[in-house]
Amino acid sequence: MRFNRSVLSLSAVAALAAGSTAVLASPASAAPNTTPQKVCGSAYKTVNSAAVGSLGTIYLTYNSGNGRNCVATIRSTPGTAVDMSAWVYVPDTEQGDSDYGRYTSYAGPTYVYGKAHCVDWGGSIKNVYVSVYGSNCGALKEQRVTTIR
Repeated sequence: MRFNRSVLSLSAVAALAAGSTAVLASPASAAPNTTPQKVCGSAYKTVNSAAVGSLGTIYLTYNSGNGRNCVATIRSTPGTAVDMSAWVYVPDTEQGDSDYGRYTSYAGPTYVYGKAHCVDWGGSIKNVYVSVYGSNCGALKEQRVTTIR
């Protein structure tokens, strides 16, 4: 019986230590230094961005090696999980990707093949929605729409 109590005591101390470590560690998605490259991948370079009011920024990135675009919505200040989204769409090919949920730091990544195509993209944080249409089309002018609901 003495051996069992010792094992139980050590197990309890180990569980408490592990629990306190888990409480002190912040989730990976809550890192305050999140960048589009950390979300999409280091080969993705930022080619466009749109502010989501003062809440954060949506980034359109591109990887010239594989011809893919990636969109990530990143909060200015991580915190309690809120409704967020990121999306990207290529009208010419009717291909798109989206991510929506409650996140502490960022939504995405969302990927689509966009080489030599105009792309539509956007996202949201809380009740602020931003959409960019006809982006990265050379001489054509993009259209940005911000909606607060």
